[in-house]
Amino acid sequence: MLSKTNYIVWRECHKNAWLKVHKPDVYYANELSAFEQQIIETGNEVDLLARNLFPDGEYQKKFEKDGFMAITDILTRSTSSGQANLYEVKATNDIDKKTHFHDLAFQYNVLKRAGLNIASANLIHLNGEYVRKGELDLKQLFVIEDVTEKIKEMQEEVSAEMKLALDYITEEKEPVGPCDCIYRGRSSHCTTFAYSNPNIPKYGIHDLARIGASKAKLTELIDSNIFELDQIPTGTKLSEIQENQLRTYLQDRPIISRENIAEELETLVFPLYFLDYETFPAAIPRFDGFSPYNQIPFQYSLHVLDTPESEPTHVDFLYTGSDDPSQTFVESLQKNIGPVGSVIVWHKDFECGRNKELAIRVPDSQGFFEDVEKRIFDLEIIFKKQHYVHKDFKGSSSIKKVLPVLVPSLKYDELEIGEGGTAAERWNRLTTNPPSPEATDGQGNSQLTTEEKESIIKNLREYCKLDTYAMYAIWKALYSLIS
Repeated sequence: MLSKTNYIVWRECHKNAWLKVHKPDVYYANELSAFEQQIIETGNEVDLLARNLFPDGEYQKKFEKDGFMAITDILTRSTSSGQANLYEVKATNDIDKKTHFHDLAFQYNVLKRAGLNIASANLIHLNGEYVRKGELDLKQLFVIEDVTEKIKEMQEEVSAEMKLALDYITEEKEPVGPCDCIYRGRSSHCTTFAYSNPNIPKYGIHDLARIGASKAKLTELIDSNIFELDQIPTGTKLSEIQENQLRTYLQDRPIISRENIAEELETLVFPLYFLDYETFPAAIPRFDGFSPYNQIPFQYSLHVLDTPESEPTHVDFLYTGSDDPSQTFVESLQKNIGPVGSVIVWHKDFECGRNKELAIRVPDSQGFFEDVEKRIFDLEIIFKKQHYVHKDFKGSSSIKKVLPVLVPSLKYDELEIGEGGTAAERWNRLTTNPPSPEATDGQGNSQLTTEEKESIIKNLREYCKLDTYAMYAIWKALYSLIS
């Protein structure tokens, strides 16, 4: 049987789909991250809520025909005409034309093969413009788009693809050679890339900055059997970031512009406030004033440095209630960020975006955030502008890449929570699963014990604290270069 899920995997990477069916131990070798698990749970949450739009609907109906299998999200039937309406629920704010249409067209084909008379094919997704006020308004929260004509247009093409996919995954002999992802940048590789492409270096041309956006360039290198960075021919047209990435790798020597670094850092005004937020993107708005996937700021860490020679002091905030943290979050910020001094962040678009949203939800804080906005300095800009480039940055300006080079004594991999996706997932568990002496909700679903809750709080504080201390340590390392 070719399932809808395996068809979508096949469209992305043929060999990955074959391995999923025939060698699941390879396909599932790596456990899902907390972030990936959260995506699955979000999809389930949205799907269950959308069913309330159709009280007489049929849910998770399974259809099998001619070697194809589809499980529909929602199906409604007319008792008079016998026709059925097909609905696919997506936990997104918009339609993804690359996958959503093919997903629905696969189901449409299977149901038609099974003898159903399909009156309409519809995609249901979240409405990014909806702002919660009081109880959830499901008719406003969800958008139902009738895409029947589009699906009919695609029917023959998708039917042909389904046959090819079925033939491919039912082959007993494993496909030889590399997988389709060899022509994509590292971030777009499938889960079994290393297995299917054992001779591709762990760090090579697939890791050049934004190489996935330069498909012709990547294809030319691969078709020339060039995979190592030191094999790239002299004169190959590369972007400035790619050029610097390659040069530092080949010469094993960093590029450091002390003059430009000094120019950036000299704009800072003491005291310095090193600030970082942690947030949760709730698909279903939990509180008034929130739209689908609006970030809920639930934690911040702040290291304050009074003079270049002093040691930073640390304060933080973590909201552990199940209601809206916004008011308390803002009040804590106002208490701890003084009226003078630069506010240092990493990748300022994120914090600035949250500040604008908080100013709307907590109107009397607008002046405070307007003042903070003028004082924000993005420490990442030094690395984005290529004032400091190291081969171990691997073309990235992420703090996770910069920190081990400038301050090797500080490490994220020793923490229980090591990145923002896990932090968000842990906070969600913390605030939606209250402690229970029995550690169960009476239906067999595990809940957090008091000890587990305390552990999550401790780990969240440690992670966020390292984010801001890391910024301070990187600033200090840069400052020492120009002092």
